[in-house]
Amino acid sequence: MFDILMYLFENYVHSEVELLVDEDELTQELTRAGFHQSAIIKALAWLEHLASLQESDQPYLCNHDQHSFRIYTQAEMDKLDVECRGFLLFLEQIKVLNVELREMVIDRVMELDEPALILEDLKWVILMVLFNVPGNESAYEQMEDLIFEQPDGRLHS
Repeated sequence: MFDILMYLFENYVHSEVELLVDEDELTQELTRAGFHQSAIIKALAWLEHLASLQESDQPYLCNHDQHSFRIYTQAEMDKLDVECRGFLLFLEQIKVLNVELREMVIDRVMELDEPALILEDLKWVILMVLFNVPGNESAYEQMEDLIFEQPDGRLHS
C-alpha cells in the first residue's frame, strides 16, 4: 500500500500530469503498473480518509495547547520508533508541524499496512499530509528542503 502512495505522489504531485479523478481509470493504471487490487483499494481509501480529515470534525482538530507534550500509545510506539517520534517533535519545534498536523500524520501512519515505519517513509507521509492540507505551502516547502537538500541525509550534526 505504501508503495502505491509513493507511486502516486511521485508521479502526479511533482509532474505536470493532472491526477486522474476517475477512480476506475486510476485503478487500471495502478494495476498496469503492477500493484495488486487489494493494495490499490486500501491506498485509495487512505487518500480519501486524508482528504476527509480536513472536512470532518475530528477530535484532534481543535485548539490544543501548542506547548502540550504528546504521549504515544503502545501501538504508535510500535509503528514509530524513537527516531521517528523524535523527528515529529523536531518538526513541531521548528514550526513545520503544529499539533493538528502532527495528529493527522500519526493518524495516517497508523492506517498504513506497515508494521513499523522507518524515518524515510515517515518523511514521505508528512509530505503527503502537508501537500493535502491547504494553507501549509510554506511548511511543505520546508519539509521538501529537509528531505532533498541534505547531502548526507542528516538533518543536523
